[in-house]
Amino acid sequence: MIRLVGKRRVPILVKDDGQPMLESMNMVAHVDGIGEPILIGPQRDELADWASVTADKTAPLTWPRYPLLGLPEFGTIAAHDHFVVRKQKRLGDLVELRARTRELIDALMPNLEKLDGMIERSSAVNGKLSLDDIRVLPLLRSAAVVEGLRFPHKVRDYFETMMSRIGYQPLPAI
Repeated sequence: MIRLVGKRRVPILVKDDGQPMLESMNMVAHVDGIGEPILIGPQRDELADWASVTADKTAPLTWPRYPLLGLPEFGTIAAHDHFVVRKQKRLGDLVELRARTRELIDALMPNLEKLDGMIERSSAVNGKLSLDDIRVLPLLRSAAVVEGLRFPHKVRDYFETMMSRIGYQPLPAI
């Protein structure tokens, strides 16, 4: 990793020409361009903006819960502690954030209601799969770990359809 880009950084995709790619969305576009593309739908600036704002609102809800999920990423004490220390530096005490769950859900709900009005089909946020689905679905998958959070109707349909489509079960809610 350090040899490729001068510092520890993930993810990294090394292209066939040896050049590293660091940005996740660039990696998705690159991989989608190999063979017949499947992300052929339009992109909307309003969804990119929604994802950016919503990511900031989901982090205080989701990050404190990840270490409690029994994920393989936290299989060692060192990995668990590294995550907790990094996230606490950014967000503050994770236990206190979990105690503020209702307040944080209330702050997130307007974003989810807005998304509910932007979803065109349960099988693709813009009617056809696009990079916007790559922006939206991971945020919803993360948010779904928050016990007590209820997605609006079209958001719930989209989330369930897409999770089924990719063959993954949602993570448990805690």
